[in-house]
Amino acid sequence: MFSSLRKDLSRKYCPRFGQIAIELGFITESQLTDALARQVREELSGQGHRLLGAILFDTDVLTAAQVEQVTTELFRRLRGADTAANDSARRRRCWSPRNIW
Repeated sequence: MFSSLRKDLSRKYCPRFGQIAIELGFITESQLTDALARQVREELSGQGHRLLGAILFDTDVLTAAQVEQVTTELFRRLRGADTAANDSARRRRCWSPRNIW
């Protein structure tokens, strides 16, 4: 079950994790591609699924502080997206024809 949870988290966050790491200037597109390929190879060979940040840290591409910065930025953006989605839904409810007096 834990492996499944990690895989679900990875599917949701890793593409963004890599994108943010590139935006922050911590890695190149080539380094991201190599890390993603390693992630797939390891899983296909039965070694299990590892998060992208762990792979980049273990291969000395990112420091622990950089992984933390990317993760912090990732969750900041996710919170912002959640807030925007909630605000949009709230506006739709407020302006619904059913809510008109």
